[in-house]
Amino acid sequence: MTDEGRQFSRAAGVNVLGNAVKIVVEGAVGVTFGSVALVADAAHSVADLVASIVVFVWGSAVYDEPDETHPHGHQRIEPLTALFVGAVIVVLGVNLLVESVGGILRGPEVTFDPLLLAAIAFSVVDMYALYWYTTRVNADLDSPSLAALATDCLNDIYTSLAAVVGVVGVFFQYPVLDPLAGALVSLLVVYQGIEIGRENVPYLVGSAAPVEDRQVIESTLSEHPAVEGVHDLSIFYDGTDLEVEGHVEVDGEMSLREAHDVETELVERLRAIESVGDVHVHLDPSGVGEWKDAREEHDWTDERETTD
Repeated sequence: MTDEGRQFSRAAGVNVLGNAVKIVVEGAVGVTFGSVALVADAAHSVADLVASIVVFVWGSAVYDEPDETHPHGHQRIEPLTALFVGAVIVVLGVNLLVESVGGILRGPEVTFDPLLLAAIAFSVVDMYALYWYTTRVNADLDSPSLAALATDCLNDIYTSLAAVVGVVGVFFQYPVLDPLAGALVSLLVVYQGIEIGRENVPYLVGSAAPVEDRQVIESTLSEHPAVEGVHDLSIFYDGTDLEVEGHVEVDGEMSLREAHDVETELVERLRAIESVGDVHVHLDPSGVGEWKDAREEHDWTDERETTD
């Protein structure tokens, strides 16, 4: 495994441990004193735990070298992992919302204890430490799945603060605030899962590159002194990397060796761009039309049928 792969696995493993500790502490206290808000927050971390485990098991595969079964590499595995994380979070959030609404309708059965606030305080510190560590590691890796875990940690802090409202409500004899806080937490959980999915779907379906990335790639090709034109340029996501396919026009009198050197330089320049993965450049003599244009002008199929 590469150094990047080890960094990734270590960060995902720390997230697994941090979420497991939070579940035990917050869940035990919430169940003991009947707090829907704390149980909802702890249950949210069950989704986080599942997400962390999935990222830990699958996510590091993106750092594996291309092989016979994955000749373009494993870049799609990471957004697929993040999408799975988002789906799990949405499902759990909906279940939590149903439980919270049930608590409001049935009437809350919660008793105040300082341990409720202590458990929330522990949760906030735990999640902030995870967020800080994961973000620091991801500053070098720029991993979508680690970014999803970091975002999840930050959202955990917000949901824990929402749980404080419920606990304080119980203290001031407004116990209904506890399931209401649980419902708010649930909505935040659902929103978070949807956002993670929305951010990663383009990586999986091969969406076109953002305009700014396309402009950089076009400029890189056009600025080469031997390039006289660029056409049929296609830039799209292959996993988290951009794949570039295009035709570049050069002097038709150029020798094959010179053309090969130009193509090599163009490919190396494009691959030096951080967001770019695979590059496929086809050189055309300037001023010569494409074979596909010629086929449109002359129906070769009809001619063959007539000859036969």
